[in-house]
Amino acid sequence: MNSNERIDPHTGTKVHIVSARQNRPNSPTTDCPFCVGGLEAANQYLVKSIPNRWPALDSGVCEVVLYSSQHDASFASLGPTGIRRVIDLWAERTEKLLQRDDIEYVLIFENRGAEVGATIQHPHGQIYAFDHVPARQHRLLSSPWTPDKDMGSREIISTKDFVSYTQFASIHPMSLVVAPHQRVASIQELSEAQRTGFAEILHQIFSALDKLYSTPIPYMMWITQSPRSKNYNNPWLNMEIVSPWRAQNIPRYIAAAEVSTEEYFNPVDPADIAQRLRDLII
Repeated sequence: MNSNERIDPHTGTKVHIVSARQNRPNSPTTDCPFCVGGLEAANQYLVKSIPNRWPALDSGVCEVVLYSSQHDASFASLGPTGIRRVIDLWAERTEKLLQRDDIEYVLIFENRGAEVGATIQHPHGQIYAFDHVPARQHRLLSSPWTPDKDMGSREIISTKDFVSYTQFASIHPMSLVVAPHQRVASIQELSEAQRTGFAEILHQIFSALDKLYSTPIPYMMWITQSPRSKNYNNPWLNMEIVSPWRAQNIPRYIAAAEVSTEEYFNPVDPADIAQRLRDLII
């Protein structure tokens, strides 16, 4: 552990002190750096991964994944073909990073919207490659996690290879899971057909999310997958998508009683969110 990584002696929580990120710009001061001709994209591209100029990890790797050269695109607007390109890039970067001896876990994630900390509107996600398995992923992989077997009214859509549903005990007002029916350990292990199926269900889910309100919903998305080591039994690839909104433009704030006790009070029924999204699936 380096000097910028600290563990709370009482709770065991790991904290990365990243004071250098205080100086990063909150939004582009001139042209978008991710548009063609901008700081990070001199030439035309379809998808692209680049080093993060403001890395949050001292031990590891931080990258930015550009979904499209189109500034006003969204994940849904990429369509199944464009999403498949992103999936292939996720898989390529995961495989490449896990070949390094100093990398143990690859986290693929996205923050969309200023409400969840996105500082640039251009459609993009990120990859953090850790030299260890983070605590939450360790718990999920140790459980071992599997898709819900009795989701009932929380199911949103089920396809040949994938299922999506709302989480039973969700902390956030909206909390979705997308997972393959059959166990796949990590994204680079998806077959060609599974990658296409993953792209298709993600297009349906993110299209429904964009229709849920009359304005784009802020969300956080991340993928849990197998680490480099084989210390876990039957790891199961899955994506989670969460939003802080309990209604249009109305966030649910996590209160002191919740943070202090780690017991949460969610005002939104997961089955209600599932029904609303089912009604929007094309």
